[in-house]
Amino acid sequence: MDDRCRLYLVTPPVLPTGFADLLAAALDSGDVACLQLRLKDAPEDEIRRAVETLMPIAQAREVAFILNDDAKLAAATGCDGAHLGQTDGDHAGARKLLKGKILGITCHASRHLAMEAGELDADYVAFGAFFPTSTKETQHQADPEILEWWSEMMEVPSVAIGGINAANCGPLVRAGADFLAVVGAVWSHPEGPAAGVRAMNAAIVEARRGIERGA
Repeated sequence: MDDRCRLYLVTPPVLPTGFADLLAAALDSGDVACLQLRLKDAPEDEIRRAVETLMPIAQAREVAFILNDDAKLAAATGCDGAHLGQTDGDHAGARKLLKGKILGITCHASRHLAMEAGELDADYVAFGAFFPTSTKETQHQADPEILEWWSEMMEVPSVAIGGINAANCGPLVRAGADFLAVVGAVWSHPEGPAAGVRAMNAAIVEARRGIERGA
């Protein structure tokens, strides 16, 4: 497996006007592994329209397009996969439905939930929140140590999520996170989303250099 840590971009909770152009600029500005469409509580037709608009932008740049919460809708709309929380339906059923596609599962700060996800053949497990975040209410606080434990135990990739930005991501990269999921660090960057992607990638590179130096 590639030992690089890569960026996992999550859409803002409400898509602003002109978001397609912002997304294209962001994805053109640096390495992004995947894009998760996360529109909590939006009606299905709105989500379908967003998929139709945004998925081609991501896939044209070889960025995997992941739908949050709904494996059936992800399969029906041709997404590259789905990300499911612990209460988002039948994980085993989703694995069968998304055969050959990506299934990610939220595991909070739980080793037990992560092991269960691994046994289901999830393509990645997501741990967090590592830092305070305004995107959603933080009910679970994770420690970087869980990333170290997971990377030593399992080959299934890990995603770190929750309040991550260019200034605080170093310990997560050094702990073994395979992906850093970010929202505000990119979409709320003072110089724009493209600058946010560049800043995150630069921070990842710097943290990797720290590992290589034995820091």
